[in-house]
Amino acid sequence: MRMSKQLGAVAALLVLTAYLGHAHAQERFSLFVGSDPKTVERMVKLAGLRDHETAIDLGSGDGRIVLAAAQSNPTVRGIGVDIDAKLVKQSAAKAEELGLADRVRFEHRNAFDADLGKVDVIFMWFFPELMRLVRVKILEQARPGTRVVAALWGMGSWTPDAVDKEPTEVSMWIVPARVEGSWDWQLDVGGVQRTYSAIFEQQFQTLEGVVRTGNRHGIFHDLKLSGEQVSFVLMMTLPNIGFTRHEFTGRVTGNTMQGAVKITLPPKTNEEDEELQSLVLPWQARRTVTSAFFAPTGVDIR
Repeated sequence: MRMSKQLGAVAALLVLTAYLGHAHAQERFSLFVGSDPKTVERMVKLAGLRDHETAIDLGSGDGRIVLAAAQSNPTVRGIGVDIDAKLVKQSAAKAEELGLADRVRFEHRNAFDADLGKVDVIFMWFFPELMRLVRVKILEQARPGTRVVAALWGMGSWTPDAVDKEPTEVSMWIVPARVEGSWDWQLDVGGVQRTYSAIFEQQFQTLEGVVRTGNRHGIFHDLKLSGEQVSFVLMMTLPNIGFTRHEFTGRVTGNTMQGAVKITLPPKTNEEDEELQSLVLPWQARRTVTSAFFAPTGVDIR
């Protein structure tokens, strides 16, 4: 990795000043300063590497993050990517020295050319502007659920999913699945096959959504998205049934969402102590190009 806040605010400003001074000669380039070992340890811990996962470090410098990741778990594989050929050679020699060369490799490559499609964790530290640029590549190419860990600076308006603030800030982001757009699904509720046409809006891992079934419109509540895992709640009055609560949980895979929905129906009688009926149904939604949500509704919405 490139640096940690342990160097102090003054040192960070000096390096940033040097960077700005070189901006015209070498656009979007981060200078190498080795990360503090304690910060490295905290970053690896926050990543929560699991058995047989692969971690990549964009701007790997002397390789210390990749090597620490591999040392944390004997089944983890690591990739270091750096634009400095000399640092790449030094890192490879260190991997040999530590007996990690069978699980760790270092590539002389620009971070923008790194393959992010087959890794589970991305470590990185660049100057803020470059972090923001690499963010686009990560969201486009990394798989949903990939964890991204960085120290000191953030990723613009993409807020982290977890932060370790002491003694310096280390953050983790989880690449979200793409949910934004139109989705349709069917559920048999009360003996009637009902079609639900939903529209989701998405800002990174934050979701909002609305839905229509028949001529009824509703708003989703308590929406949560973490990688591929999604959940949301719908409370809607259904014709011939009454006020009904839907609790959806599922997994997003490309153009499909599937999981289960718990539906709580109103009481059979008007007695206040009558327990609510509930049922659990399988649920599968598919992404659509157009949506019945926008079909004419008419004036009879009873």
